[in-house]
Amino acid sequence: MSSPQVLWDIASHQRYAYSSIEHQVLPVWPKGKGLALYIAMNLEHFAFGLPEGAKLSQGANRLDVLNYAWRDYGNRVGGWYLADLFAELAIPPAVIANTAIIDYCPQLLDRWISLPGSELIGHGHTNSQRQGELSREDEFALIARCQQRLTEYQQRPVAGWLSPWISESHDTPDLLRQNGFSYTLNWAHDDRPVALQTSHGDLLSVPYPQEINDIPTIIPNGTSIETFCSMIESQFAEMKLRAEQRPQVMGIALHPYIVGQPFRLHHLRQTLKNIIAQCEDVWITTPGEIAAHSLNVTNKVA
Repeated sequence: MSSPQVLWDIASHQRYAYSSIEHQVLPVWPKGKGLALYIAMNLEHFAFGLPEGAKLSQGANRLDVLNYAWRDYGNRVGGWYLADLFAELAIPPAVIANTAIIDYCPQLLDRWISLPGSELIGHGHTNSQRQGELSREDEFALIARCQQRLTEYQQRPVAGWLSPWISESHDTPDLLRQNGFSYTLNWAHDDRPVALQTSHGDLLSVPYPQEINDIPTIIPNGTSIETFCSMIESQFAEMKLRAEQRPQVMGIALHPYIVGQPFRLHHLRQTLKNIIAQCEDVWITTPGEIAAHSLNVTNKVA
């Protein structure tokens, strides 16, 4: 067996160039605020009998009633209590939705979109499938169809996209821009919006959290809700401090079948109240507003 060769030529995504915090030109948020905060609620629907999906138990039977029903609790129960909490705290939600939600439980999507300041964001058709595994033609069709369905639902195009499971092919940014999306939440490489190069013009990357996110943190890593809420508050405190020097974007990513469980919602409720009480100098917004403001500032500079 031959020995492996030294990997001198490191593959690159060719989407953005390296830039450190010392050389970044950052937009100032409205009214001179340093921290932009958004809270995302992922509304997802899963196919019965397929294995893809977050799992409470790895030892379920083939049809996986246990995990399917646990996830469905979020759409039937948890999502409604969370919508009430967002309404109580006047949080404008970033509603990241599978288009399958329109078919399965449109009442839930209606409830979330009725909240003042809400933004609808594309999230594939179902989280039972990873779009990065599709052919280019099928991925194009998926993205185009989702844009069409969401546009029909809200009577205007959607600007943002988050791939199910953050699943991308090499073509995904090009296909998103080609289908009218102006920003993506797939990349978590910075604390500010960054332009990604595509064959159809720039696609803005708005930071989306991979650790202040209940799926990877609580499921499957087993972090307690107390620790997760502590992480949210620590992230918020540190980013507020950093924002005194450089504008920042902080996101919180939630799923109703996880944080909508009563014992978790009990702790999340207090954490969100604590944060909102400290937001007098924070821009509470949505990813679309962050993207629009960033693009507007960039265009004025250009």
